[in-house]
Amino acid sequence: MKKFLLGTIGLLALGMGSPASAADMAVKAPPPAPLPVIYNWSGFYIGANGGWGQSRNCWDFVPDGVFVLGTFDEGCNSRSGGVVGGQIGYRWQANQWVFGLEAQGDWADLSHTRDSLLFPGIFSTRTKTDGIGLFTGQIGYAWNAALLYVKGGAAVTSNRFSILDAPTGIELASASATRWGGVVGVGFEYGFAPNWSVGLEYDHLFMGDANNSFTLAPPFTGVLLNNRVSQDVDMVTLRINYRFGGYGAPPVAARY
Repeated sequence: MKKFLLGTIGLLALGMGSPASAADMAVKAPPPAPLPVIYNWSGFYIGANGGWGQSRNCWDFVPDGVFVLGTFDEGCNSRSGGVVGGQIGYRWQANQWVFGLEAQGDWADLSHTRDSLLFPGIFSTRTKTDGIGLFTGQIGYAWNAALLYVKGGAAVTSNRFSILDAPTGIELASASATRWGGVVGVGFEYGFAPNWSVGLEYDHLFMGDANNSFTLAPPFTGVLLNNRVSQDVDMVTLRINYRFGGYGAPPVAARY
């Protein structure tokens, strides 16, 4: 009986001690929360773009002593069409600020023909812009994979101005001009993968006024008359870029 009582007391003591031992055991800490992923905009990139453009041109015929005895306003015309091309650039990111340099070139199909105001029914005028180039700097602000930026710099357009025989459409005289001006723009870009981004951009080109001398079409030779043409261009393009660096590695993670 004595042994039975001692055994019972021992079992009770062991049971009372077990919870205390479990409470004293170290609790395993939960795994740390993953660090937020921060998109990296730095590096060289190359891409393609395409969209819509509109060129607005105003003509003034100026005196040459033969056909036009005084400056004559031929009016303005606008023509919309497609643009497609590519861009290459480099960006630096400092915290959320992004700075960049970019060169862009586009083929354009912006052409318009209208009846001459000076010689209606006899002549018509045609303006065609077939090339656009932009050389710009960028300043942007990034929210992780989203980037809003403004840009500005130099612009160049390739143009051909023609005087046509109105009834037949035959070109009688022409002037070709590569014109330099300025550009300002704004864009939004989103990084949908570590090295890929898509965006939407608007640009306005200020090409100013330029004098042109029209040369007679063969078999005739010589200068027919002079004119002054002003030009402004608007562009809205969708863009896709591939950024070099990382080669598919995850974006840079924030450090604490």
